[in-house]
Amino acid sequence: MARFSMPFVGFMLLCCWAAVIEAEYMKYKDPKNPVSVRIKDLMRRMTLEEKIGQMTQIERKDSSADVMKKYFIGSVLSGGGSVPAPKASAESWVNMVNELQKGALSTRLGIPMIYGIDAIHGNNNVYKATIFPHNIGLGVTRDPELVKQIGAATALEVRATGIPYAFAPCIAVCRDPRWGRCYESYSEDHRIVQAMTEIIPGLQGDIPPNSHKGVPYVAGKNKVAACAKHYVGDGGTTKGINENDTVIDMNGLLSIHMPAYYNSISKGVATVMVSYSSWNGKKMHTNTDLITGFLKNKLKFRGFVISDWQGIDRVTSPPGANYSNSVQAGVNAGLDMVMLPFNFTEFIDDLTFHVKNNIVPMSRINDAVKRILRVKFIMGLFENPLADTSLVNQLGSKEHRELARKAVRKSLVLLKNGKSSDKPLLPLPKKAPKILVAGTHADNLGNQCGGWTIEWQGLGGNDLTIGTTILTAVKNTVDSSTQVVYSENPDADFVKSNKFSYAIVVVGEPPYSETDGDSLKLTIPEPGLSTITNVCGAIKCVVVIVSGRPVVIEPYVATIDALVAAWLPGTEGQGVADVLFGDYGFTGKLARTWFKTVDQLPMNVGDPHYDPLYPFGFGLTTKPTKEN
Repeated sequence: MARFSMPFVGFMLLCCWAAVIEAEYMKYKDPKNPVSVRIKDLMRRMTLEEKIGQMTQIERKDSSADVMKKYFIGSVLSGGGSVPAPKASAESWVNMVNELQKGALSTRLGIPMIYGIDAIHGNNNVYKATIFPHNIGLGVTRDPELVKQIGAATALEVRATGIPYAFAPCIAVCRDPRWGRCYESYSEDHRIVQAMTEIIPGLQGDIPPNSHKGVPYVAGKNKVAACAKHYVGDGGTTKGINENDTVIDMNGLLSIHMPAYYNSISKGVATVMVSYSSWNGKKMHTNTDLITGFLKNKLKFRGFVISDWQGIDRVTSPPGANYSNSVQAGVNAGLDMVMLPFNFTEFIDDLTFHVKNNIVPMSRINDAVKRILRVKFIMGLFENPLADTSLVNQLGSKEHRELARKAVRKSLVLLKNGKSSDKPLLPLPKKAPKILVAGTHADNLGNQCGGWTIEWQGLGGNDLTIGTTILTAVKNTVDSSTQVVYSENPDADFVKSNKFSYAIVVVGEPPYSETDGDSLKLTIPEPGLSTITNVCGAIKCVVVIVSGRPVVIEPYVATIDALVAAWLPGTEGQGVADVLFGDYGFTGKLARTWFKTVDQLPMNVGDPHYDPLYPFGFGLTTKPTKEN
């Protein structure tokens, strides 16, 4: 036996050495190791190709398990309206995300991808999801705790579809309602926007005590990585033109547009999205001073910075005119993940060329990848890369719809109540012989939800998703003996001849988003204004305005008995009826100045020429007619 002892010992040593190597190889996969150790271990194994893959975010339409594997893709997204199938179920979403994730996991190192979606007022791409009021309405509530609850509900509905990353919240400070994204902003006042960053711990979870400043935090499988956007100054562009230039000095930028980023970072926000807009002529996507110098170095942000959709293309005019140069400028400025979302092989080839030729330093690539991996490790994506269907019942749940209904109630602003203060029209009596409901927005769920709902630009009509229109809500609320007559655009003779007790007129803007919503006129389109004239000229009426911002209403106020700003309330129109009929009182206060004419714009609270129709903070109140 002795002659076998040395070979046997050698064999045992070899086995031990192999076990050591194997254990060391698995270090980045071991959740017991500190995140910094896991990142370092994984990054030393990665090739340039794998690192650039992590920086690449592609559209669902261009992705497949094979694409994920071949190009080491780090992230996939659904753009507005990009769905697995029309009216797809939560299970269909989970299956699609998991199929792509399996492609990512089949790579040499098995780095999971992160799937992102624009869940900006609920999981708004998804059929049957609860659609909450847009941010412009939530700012009215002055209720950060409510907004935090909405964040938590949204996180559950996003996770219900297998998705761990939401491109929300928008923390823009809209300074000009002519901007087509103004409804994505909580207020013209940065202090309200700062307060509403409480949605971030709703989405991500509360950061643990003693967390290091700037380190991202996502509390597991029921929460999502959030994204503060759009960095920085997107709400201050000249004339409110989308993607335009924000002309303001550094002090103005820091005092108006930057404060909400301080709050977001202190709350552990995982990612920050860069704005299409420019600051004093410099494109934000190539602004090294503000992305690397200020956000990363001064504010100590440790999550990852993501571009906007085709943000690198839009560095030039026309877009993509010098794409290779734009890639170099954007990545060198500090972009970590690039939302391409289509021409990803061109991006990969160009960035690879720049690195190999020392135009983009390897240190910049390593910084980007380290940040992306940090978020993926912190949120537990390596331990739980595949989604299951355990949360599908959260999509559009009764509890979430009740929360949205509450948010609608608190977001309504009563601007006028009676032609004289001693004769208020609201709350309306539930018991009346016959009432009229009129207007383009009374029985139109799509108009009620606005842009970024099922489709990028939104949709009109009632077939887009599940919800309650304001007309249906009125019918649900009035006494069973009350006859409700609906006419979208009645003429004056019809109104006069029908002996209505009163009328509810619901009009406003059609759905829009981004540049398609830019407007220099801000008028309610026809037949909205004709309906107001025909109805309110004949009988007592309350006008409910459904819009993404203040609109021109001053010439019509005298003919209107009561006026309500309902903003874009979402799927739960019952919240509007709850307050109109006095089950709850009006409490909302304007978070935006309501102008008299567009010639006054831009006009914000504190301006020397401040002469509004309804000032910032205005809102009449009513008492509930019964105890709740």
